[in-house]
Amino acid sequence: MSEIRIPIPNAGYILESHLVERFVHSGGPGGQNVNKVSTGVQLRYNPRLANTLPERVIENAEKLAGQRLNAAGEIIIMATRFRSQEKNRTDARNRLVELLSEAAKPPPKKRRATKPSLGSQRRRLDRKRKAGQTKKLRGRVNPD
Repeated sequence: MSEIRIPIPNAGYILESHLVERFVHSGGPGGQNVNKVSTGVQLRYNPRLANTLPERVIENAEKLAGQRLNAAGEIIIMATRFRSQEKNRTDARNRLVELLSEAAKPPPKKRRATKPSLGSQRRRLDRKRKAGQTKKLRGRVNPD
């Protein structure tokens, strides 16, 4: 039986077997059902142990995870938005994929400084000179 791969845009994939899901009680609306059924999902994923993503993506993901990263290097995502366990499971996985795809984005290109052309410099100075002449004419009119 082959492993289920979850694709990560621009980065590769993660294996479903590397995800650890724990079902917890979730607060919010739901009446007695909230107290009886564990619908919330705590998803744990350790990108370093999984070894299916490039190093750059792993480092970026750890930075982006912030407080969701624990001391063991696991990214922990809590999903308690929905009343259904299955919807919370899907939500947690989608949020993990979103985080990893954000980490996989290439860094922005560095801006290379360029010099203004000689013609553009002259046009700018001519405009300034013309504006200065116009402002000079705005002074008080001599009665002479």
